Amino acid sequence: MNFRNYIGGAICALAFAAAFLTVEGAIHFLNPVGMLIVISGTLGATLLSYPFDDLVAAFRVARNTYSVKVPTATEVVNTLLGLSLKSRRDGILSLEFDEKKTEVTFLRDALGMLVDGFDRKEIEEILVTETHFFKRRRERHERVFRHMARLAPAFGVTGSVVGLIGMLTGLGDTVVILKMIPLAFTSTLYGIVLCNFVLNPVAESIHFKTQRELLMQRMVIDGVLAIIDERNSHRLERKLKALMTPSARNSADLSFSEIRRRYLALTTKNEPA
Repeated sequence: MNFRNYIGGAICALAFAAAFLTVEGAIHFLNPVGMLIVISGTLGATLLSYPFDDLVAAFRVARNTYSVKVPTATEVVNTLLGLSLKSRRDGILSLEFDEKKTEVTFLRDALGMLVDGFDRKEIEEILVTETHFFKRRRERHERVFRHMARLAPAFGVTGSVVGLIGMLTGLGDTVVILKMIPLAFTSTLYGIVLCNFVLNPVAESIHFKTQRELLMQRMVIDGVLAIIDERNSHRLERKLKALMTPSARNSADLSFSEIRRRYLALTTKNEPA
């Protein structure tokens, strides 16, 4: 998610709200009872469906989806190519500083195992296993919001049924009927809006970010294994860029030759006269 997403969402929300406010008698769209039925019903059914700890984790992941930035494919490729060059020139132990410096947990763990002397098979098994269970956890978190998105419209209909029953009990009493009509219709509206404007977008955002993180993890695994194999950095570059979209390859911030030039210039500068 970036700033443009927030701007787009805010504009859509304002336009949506303005559409209701321009209707005569817009106050009738505000129905606390219907809103309470939809929200409490959705939350209650969700609490009955999942362990509380899983719900807390799902909401924390949803928050991080909008607040924590995932490195782009270009940034990951540039980082791994730089590490490959440094390892070939100065040895694997020289990557210890990079391990402590990186903010990407998956890459930090991979470099830690590399520096600590884990063999190739162990590193690959651990990283692949971590990737597998990371995907499984994210699928559970996404499922929570997908499930809530299915529940919200159903409880909207529940609120409408409550309103219709109230109308039937008040037949002959115009005041009661007028009081129950908003409940009968706005509850369904609340359920649909909650489903399609809040819950489904959150679930889709979790799914999208998960796919980006899985791509980043795949790049890290290939890069670290290439460092262990002391593979030519040009070959590593071609392999990692195969995981990127054509537009991402064309918009790379630093080409391989630029990374190599900068690193060699730095090492030359640090050499004693």
